[in-house]
Amino acid sequence: MVLVLNGVLQEECPVDTRSLYIQQPIYRDTAAQLLAIPNKVIGPVGLLYVLQREMAATVPHDKHVNILGSGDATTCIIVVVRHSGSGAVALAHLDGSGTDEAVCNMIQRVQDLAIGYPEGRIELQLVGGFTDVHHYSEELFYNIMTCFHKHPVEIDLTLACIGELNTTLRGGIPWPIIYGVGVNVRTGEIFPATFPDKGPDQPLRCARFLTGVSQVLDIYDSNVGLLKIGPFNYEPLRGVDLWLSQSDEFILQHLSTSPEVEPPNFVIQIRATLKYIQDNQFPAITVFRDNRPHYFRRDEQSGTWQPVRF
Repeated sequence: MVLVLNGVLQEECPVDTRSLYIQQPIYRDTAAQLLAIPNKVIGPVGLLYVLQREMAATVPHDKHVNILGSGDATTCIIVVVRHSGSGAVALAHLDGSGTDEAVCNMIQRVQDLAIGYPEGRIELQLVGGFTDVHHYSEELFYNIMTCFHKHPVEIDLTLACIGELNTTLRGGIPWPIIYGVGVNVRTGEIFPATFPDKGPDQPLRCARFLTGVSQVLDIYDSNVGLLKIGPFNYEPLRGVDLWLSQSDEFILQHLSTSPEVEPPNFVIQIRATLKYIQDNQFPAITVFRDNRPHYFRRDEQSGTWQPVRF
């Protein structure tokens, strides 16, 4: 009983997005405000991009990260947790795997980063998902809300641009309106965004969810400004050679939860990930030698993430 909707503590969390909007119409208004903001194209400088089944947390005075962002969300939901007193903020891209642990970790990270700062509330913002025909987004919404609701800390839901409010019709087919968002770390402002640069090690990072690794990976240490990938392992993907021999349309239809509405780069990224898995069937041996993570630090000149050796 710790989920707060429009200032009121809830005994039960909403069963779906429609009941949320009927019972609390203020969320229609805040979603409309987000939808009215023009989409921004965000370059790599100052950006920390969070991929599917990843999370990251930081603070306003982080000199390495100005924007936390994530995109390419169709049936997925981008979750933002922020402490109103300190401005500490965490962002995750959730697809239904590892949700409970991710929710606990996001809240814990934000609370830890807020220690020593003025008191404040934990605020929750949800963006993404749409009225897909299989109702994947609705199931994920309920899953996320349930995980926050059972957490012992009071959580203020301040934005929910999801479900029907994030859906438009094109040729009779429902499409997401917003695929991605950025969060200004200094101000807490959230805005629709696309990200041409998604950071380093993308095929390796995508291999985690393609091979069924369920954990949501925390990828950033704000204390030292290091992007950290791994170490982790995954099982060899059966039939990866066969997958790579298939047509683009076959891959799109069988490896997407929403093939009609995927961004144009979807198949290219899946092929790159499959090739990476083919070349690295046991990453604990070939990728993370001596069980060492891949570390990256922001380059002062280019603003991009560059590998660091310790």
